[in-house]
Amino acid sequence: MAEIIEIMDENALNRAITRISHEIVEKNKGTENLVIVGIKTRGMPIARRIAENIRSFESGDVVLGSVDITDYRDDKKKDGKCRTENIIDIDVQDKNVVLVDDVIYTGRTCRAAINAVMDKGRPQKIQLAVIVDRGHRELPIRPDYAGKNVPTSRDETIRVLLKEQDDRDGVLLTKKGGAK
Repeated sequence: MAEIIEIMDENALNRAITRISHEIVEKNKGTENLVIVGIKTRGMPIARRIAENIRSFESGDVVLGSVDITDYRDDKKKDGKCRTENIIDIDVQDKNVVLVDDVIYTGRTCRAAINAVMDKGRPQKIQLAVIVDRGHRELPIRPDYAGKNVPTSRDETIRVLLKEQDDRDGVLLTKKGGAK
């Protein structure tokens, strides 16, 4: 039987998003040329919340976009069709791009997102914001902003719950073979 542990409740998740929002503005010295890009699907609602937070305390506009990495994944068989015109929906040329996702694990999702962004243009820099960094990287990628570092084993899973998709906010750790 699997053991499920709530490692972040709604308040903790909101505090993490607020902290990440402030860190992004501080590190980028404001919002000029700042672009927040959510990695579909779970990164998009988090990116939206970060952009809304930044707008609440910083003057200037925050550009919000999304990236679909489907065509860039290395674990899916290619069907020969390429949807590159729909990969990213905003201009990234010479911008400070902050990619947003829920969890970083191996780094492969982030690598795919970076490739998609680079195919759209050449940003000034690309940063990464995640709610949970669980380790086990297979690529030399690390987040610039992380809500929580949670060392896990490979047989554990992390799930970020979002009101937009799950009707509640929180972060769950599932341990396989938990208490019986």
